[in-house]
Amino acid sequence: MHNASLPLVMTSILSSLKGTSSVIQSLVLIGALCITTVDAAPMQNTSIATMPQPVSNNAVALVHSNNKSYLLSFMGLAPEKNNLAVHNHAWALSLTEKNSQWKSIADVPHIAPLAGRLASIAIGINDKAYVFGGYTVAENHDEISTIDNYQYSIKTNQYTRIADMPVAVDDTTAATYQQRYIYLFGGWHNDGNVNLVQVYDTQTNTWAQASPIPALAVFGQAVGMVGNQLVLCDGVKVQANINSRRSYQASPVCLYGEVNPDNHLRIDWQLLPHYSVATNINASKSTITESSVNQSIANTAESNTAKSNAAAITTAHYRMAATGIKTATGGQIVFLGGSDNPYNYSGIGYNGEPSEASSYGYRFDLATKQWLTPQTLSQPSMDHRGLVCWQGSLLRVGGMLQQQKVSSKVLLSTLAQGESCTQ
Repeated sequence: MHNASLPLVMTSILSSLKGTSSVIQSLVLIGALCITTVDAAPMQNTSIATMPQPVSNNAVALVHSNNKSYLLSFMGLAPEKNNLAVHNHAWALSLTEKNSQWKSIADVPHIAPLAGRLASIAIGINDKAYVFGGYTVAENHDEISTIDNYQYSIKTNQYTRIADMPVAVDDTTAATYQQRYIYLFGGWHNDGNVNLVQVYDTQTNTWAQASPIPALAVFGQAVGMVGNQLVLCDGVKVQANINSRRSYQASPVCLYGEVNPDNHLRIDWQLLPHYSVATNINASKSTITESSVNQSIANTAESNTAKSNAAAITTAHYRMAATGIKTATGGQIVFLGGSDNPYNYSGIGYNGEPSEASSYGYRFDLATKQWLTPQTLSQPSMDHRGLVCWQGSLLRVGGMLQQQKVSSKVLLSTLAQGESCTQ
């Protein structure tokens, strides 16, 4: 990290927020003045069975049936990384059986002419997994958002088509509330981003609209939720340009949302200081690694960090793996990996440069409303559609590793003592 003077910090933050409203700029500056960092707990990797074949951009979920837990992977991209590598295959792994291996399960149904999908999202509730959206890739590179969604039963190995999304989206992100409602936050719809929050009720098989996202619409964002509190970060925005085609740019914006306990469709949104601002402003804190010794949480006053003299630059990450975890004081939202260079499905950036996986993880503590000191991951990864928490471990399933290599690994990071999964 670097030293920074406060005026330079503010200048840098404003520069990174060009194109946003004056209200958002003001809120970010206010947030930057009150950032405090605390040390996150360390994480350690173990091992788990590799997948039958490498896959990236796959939808993942955890379900439970007959006292067993199953890790599921739906659809995605094979190592060839072209339109023919997009598939609708699915696999399941029993996590509670010793030496268990992945098994093929029924392929995901489809109503589009092309079977395979990318950028779908999945959520597990009890013994059912819910698979939403995605897009198909034609030989001529046309990409179409799909409207059909499915409920998968691990007991019967069968899919049931559920109600179509009101607005078909891909590259959305999802969270569940009260083990009933599934929230889809934003995403891409055929020719542009949407800022909608579409809510699926698993008990009534119906859709409703919640409070929309009060920021620029993006795709490829990440979200985590604990109870009725959530944090939504980053993604890719569409930038209109003078006398040239539109372009895609990273959007370094994080929002805190709180679902109204009396009305699940009402979300109180607040803008958060970006985790990368917190990382760069606070020079007195060093990053911790997954293998480092556990450190107690410590606060650093902003008055101390204001004395530093290097500019803080906001940096967004595309397709991070994210989830919420429980802690002794409440909960945290965890973001792992991703890439700071938005890319097409091949892993090559929209700017023509190869994208690389991030080696950092970030946490937001819900009790203190503070970003924790970032963690250095032992294995960088990107191109994720979710982060599964199971028995005190965070699982990154497939994705891309260094040099855009499609992975068959399941990367595990063990939570610290006092931390646990939300379900």
